Amino acid sequence: MFVVDTNVLLYAADCDAAGHQKSRDLLRLWRDQATAWHLTWGIVYEFVRVATHPNVFREPWPVSHAWRFIQAVLASPSLGVLQETERHQQVASEVFQQLPFISGNLVFDAHTVVLMKEHGVRRIYTHDADFHRFPFLEVIDPLQ
Repeated sequence: MFVVDTNVLLYAADCDAAGHQKSRDLLRLWRDQATAWHLTWGIVYEFVRVATHPNVFREPWPVSHAWRFIQAVLASPSLGVLQETERHQQVASEVFQQLPFISGNLVFDAHTVVLMKEHGVRRIYTHDADFHRFPFLEVIDPLQ
């Protein structure tokens, strides 16, 4: 059981990205496996934001193209989307108390981490080194 971060989806989608082939192969593997894997709605919307942004994505996609990509990912029978539960506030409080350095852009990652902790998911596939700041996670960089 693991979460796949936005950047892995973006590398899989961007044919010009250095990590494209490896990320695409992993995404195909995960889509076809029986083992549970997860996204969050924040990760989904961040993918759409970056894939359609003219100053971020090399060749921005129309929103319909980005959403079709996401729909293909969401069609995986073993994929779940982590959502807040009634324990969300309590788990967020614990994380923010344990890690008082969280601020600014790290807050978005913290939301992903809180959802993971809430659902008992410890592993994340990401190329974002900031996730190493959360000591209770197992961070796997699929590009290394």
